[in-house]
Amino acid sequence: MANTETALKDVMTIEGAVGVALVDYGSGMALGTLGGDASLDLGVAAAGNTDVVRAKVRTMEMLKLNDTIEDILITLNAQYHVIRPLTSRSGKGLFLYVVLDRNRANLAMARHQLRRIEGELEV
Repeated sequence: MANTETALKDVMTIEGAVGVALVDYGSGMALGTLGGDASLDLGVAAAGNTDVVRAKVRTMEMLKLNDTIEDILITLNAQYHVIRPLTSRSGKGLFLYVVLDRNRANLAMARHQLRRIEGELEV
C-alpha cells in the first residue's frame, strides 16, 4: 500500500504528467499536490474541480443510477484533466486530479496507471 506522497510521486511518473492533487471533495481542500507551475495553481484547480465531482454525484443520485464514477475526463486543446474518485474505504470522499500534457500523454495508458495507483493508495 502506498501513502499519499508515494502515490503523488507515482502519478508524476506518468508520461506527460504536469501536476496532481489529492482532493477532499467535501471541503474542496487539496490534501497533497505535486507539480504544476505558474499557470497551473493546483489549489485553485482542486477547489474548482470539487464542484465538478459534486455536480456529477448529485446528477447520478437524481437519475437514481446505482453506479460509481470511474473517472471524469475534461479535454482541452493542450491538456487532459482527469478526475478519479477513490473507491477504497479509506479514500471515500477523495479524488485524484491529474493534468496531462496532451501532446506527450497516452490517455489510455495514463488511465490504466491511475487505476493501479489508486488501487494501491492507502489514505
